[in-house]
Amino acid sequence: MPKNLLITAGIFLFLEIYIYQAIRTLTDNFWIRTGYWVISLIVYAIFAYEVTHYQRSDRSMLRAQIMISVFLVFILPKIFIVLFLLIDDIVRTGGYLVGFAKPSENFFPERRKFLSLVGLGISGVLSALFIDGITFGKYRHKVRRVKVKLPDLPISFKGYKIIQISDVHSGSFSDPSKLQHAVDLINEQKPDLVLFTGDMVNNVADEFRPFIPLFSKIKAKDGKFAVLGNHDYGDYVTWPSPAAKKENLDTLIRYENQAGFDMLRNEHRIIEKNGEKLYILGVENWGLKPFPQFGKIDNALKGVPESATKILMSHDPTHFDHVVKKHPGNIHLTLSGHTHGMQFGLDLKNVKWSPVQYKYPKWADLYESEGKLLYVNRGFGVLGYPGRVGVLPEITLFELS
Repeated sequence: MPKNLLITAGIFLFLEIYIYQAIRTLTDNFWIRTGYWVISLIVYAIFAYEVTHYQRSDRSMLRAQIMISVFLVFILPKIFIVLFLLIDDIVRTGGYLVGFAKPSENFFPERRKFLSLVGLGISGVLSALFIDGITFGKYRHKVRRVKVKLPDLPISFKGYKIIQISDVHSGSFSDPSKLQHAVDLINEQKPDLVLFTGDMVNNVADEFRPFIPLFSKIKAKDGKFAVLGNHDYGDYVTWPSPAAKKENLDTLIRYENQAGFDMLRNEHRIIEKNGEKLYILGVENWGLKPFPQFGKIDNALKGVPESATKILMSHDPTHFDHVVKKHPGNIHLTLSGHTHGMQFGLDLKNVKWSPVQYKYPKWADLYESEGKLLYVNRGFGVLGYPGRVGVLPEITLFELS
């Protein structure tokens, strides 16, 4: 570890010296130059402290949030300064090698100044976006309306309204009242049913305890159902015994019940209207390794007619491609979350991009494959980076037809 830290520190020092050339190009003011180094040293000291004291098993995510935030706000944006300075150096070096001219004849101070200014400008904008994402972005909940056509949907359920929320990660929020507006948005839709597709906490059940009164306010005519996500099992912290870990999971389920959610663990529930039925299936988390694979569709389908209209809640979208769409149980619609849209990207009407798509090709919105539908919710909360840039927190409103 010390060797790796020294190598990392050496890389950052080299980059900072290189970046400092942009500051020196733009100003000769002693106080600005000195201030840059003072601020940089403080930032790196905070980052180094958090890195060296971070343990993956920490129950609180605060240290991870500080570490990630410092990196994204103060360190990562500087890469753009380096890139623009490299453009100038490559052009100069290329001109020297091709033209055999003296280096001084290929140096254009105005070009260097312009590229330094552009690099610093882009770096500043990116930092501002990450700060905005922490301060405001994670609270900009958006209702996305999706009309879904399901084969053989009973007439009584045409126009039926279902709200999906996912990935609350309550431990990432210090004040439940700041999510009141999101709960109000849910209730304004007057849903018939509310489905929560997993990850209510980051690590431990007690994170959700202060949020029970708030989530109890969510209203739905036919009830609220939930499933477990990978974070709900407490796999990312150290427990004194298997019994303590199990007790934590039991406590979380009890807390969610107190908030009005009926937890489905490889089972189903029936919604009945005018003698017609809609089946809601819920499985435990199933993801590609290293995530747990506890989901058992066969158990959830016991007693469900093959011809019945079925909606499945399964936290991880990889479950759909690897199991659900090939399953003979004929599940019409699967609702998932898990990806968060990486909380960063472009999420416009005709342009959608996020780095998470290189790991999860189905990362947001509605997908169709082999006649089956999958919807991936962008998530209600945040994890790691305590903000959102471009990919807003989502409340999905489905209207069945």
